[in-house]
Amino acid sequence: MSDNRRWWGLGVLLLPVLLVSMDSSVLFLAMPMVTDGLDPSPTQTLWILDSYSFVIAGLLITMGSLGDRVGRRRLLLMGATVFGIGSVVAAFSVSPTVLIVARALMGLGGATLLPSSLSLITTMFPDLRERSRAIGVWTAAFSGGTAIGPLVGGVLLHQYWWGSVFLINVPVLAALLLAGPLVLPEFANPSDAAFDLRGVALSISGILASVYAIKHLALNGVDAPSIVIGVVGLAIIALFARHCTRAPNPLVDPSLMRNRQFTVAIATSLTSMMALSATAYLGNTYLQSVTGREPLSAALMGIPMAITVCAFSLGSARIVRLIGARRAFIGSLLTCVVGLVVMLRIGVDGGPWAYLIGSAIAGIGYGLSFSLVSDVAVGSVPTERAGAATGVSETSFELGQALGLALLGSLAAVVFSRVMTTDGAAFRGTLGDAVTAAGGDAALIETAKSAYVTGVHAALGTAAVILAVMAVVATVVLPQKSNAASAE
Repeated sequence: MSDNRRWWGLGVLLLPVLLVSMDSSVLFLAMPMVTDGLDPSPTQTLWILDSYSFVIAGLLITMGSLGDRVGRRRLLLMGATVFGIGSVVAAFSVSPTVLIVARALMGLGGATLLPSSLSLITTMFPDLRERSRAIGVWTAAFSGGTAIGPLVGGVLLHQYWWGSVFLINVPVLAALLLAGPLVLPEFANPSDAAFDLRGVALSISGILASVYAIKHLALNGVDAPSIVIGVVGLAIIALFARHCTRAPNPLVDPSLMRNRQFTVAIATSLTSMMALSATAYLGNTYLQSVTGREPLSAALMGIPMAITVCAFSLGSARIVRLIGARRAFIGSLLTCVVGLVVMLRIGVDGGPWAYLIGSAIAGIGYGLSFSLVSDVAVGSVPTERAGAATGVSETSFELGQALGLALLGSLAAVVFSRVMTTDGAAFRGTLGDAVTAAGGDAALIETAKSAYVTGVHAALGTAAVILAVMAVVATVVLPQKSNAASAE
């Protein structure tokens, strides 16, 4: 494959990566308009946000392994078609239920795009140094897309209705479908071994049941359904782990997780993405609903973080060569912690500057950690297993996205509800519901906004603690001379 065709191919691969990552965050900014247009319940609101990431997280490992078998380019183009259909349905949704289903369909398509695009890089760039550069660009597109999603959404929402944030996907996907067959190579690793359908069923059901229990617990408190579903979900995940150690051709190769560097990288991406998704969602809601900014104005506040995420994703290989993979991992986590602590200064009457500065600092850590994870994932396995390894890696990204909203977002909602408790009855609703119920009473509106900020503080503080603990784990577990693929 010629040099020019390789780099043109990389450019084409960035198209689906940008779309999938942007669509993970673009709704953070559009949700107030979606709420006005479709009037979803609090539960439906969370499912509109989460169904996309949950489906991706549940299917990424499966699609990574499937791409190795049926062909990575073929699966990429099939996924792009499904993603496009889901985007059109989402844009013209007439009810919250239709939008939830459309987002799930987009997640189905997105689950094929990420592992296929990243694993194709291992085929297109056999040289380790070129591969490292290509992965850095790919990661910058992925993490940068998450950061700039609200910005793109803000520009579109300033001129058009909320469905425009989905229709923008269609021309980009059309370009991918036209150019993909011309510049992308096909790679498959056919096997006579039976596909691990049992592993597929266990992984999907375990993830979905566990996260659903968390969401139900946050919205409805401790009750029998949340306990039962949560226990069942954890039991299924345990069965999946046991299955992978015994099956002849498991969906996830247990040897991957026995690699300490790979495991720490996966945990780093999971926790970092949790913090990033919670920061983006809660921060954008704060900027619009508490400080009264228009969507475009709130989106512009996200530019510093988008810049730092992209810049440090692209520069990660150089940083690793200078200070080593171990220090880079630990430093990325601690930098995120510093940024989150700065963001704790946000308040009802002031503090947008804290969001601006804190998110930019955290973006440095996010960009570096995400790039390291991708590099380790494709550099630590044989080429024929790249799809499965990247499936695990990207699952950690998307599961982190979903858990960030389910855990940290729900924590903020619980704290908000408790603070708004009156006469022993916790308030069940959003900040917008509370403002509407206040009926123009300035004191009640101020109380609702203050309660929301308290919830945001609780979520960001918890995220900072989680990342600090992860930094300690990385310090203890990673050897003094830990070399990621990009460090070579």
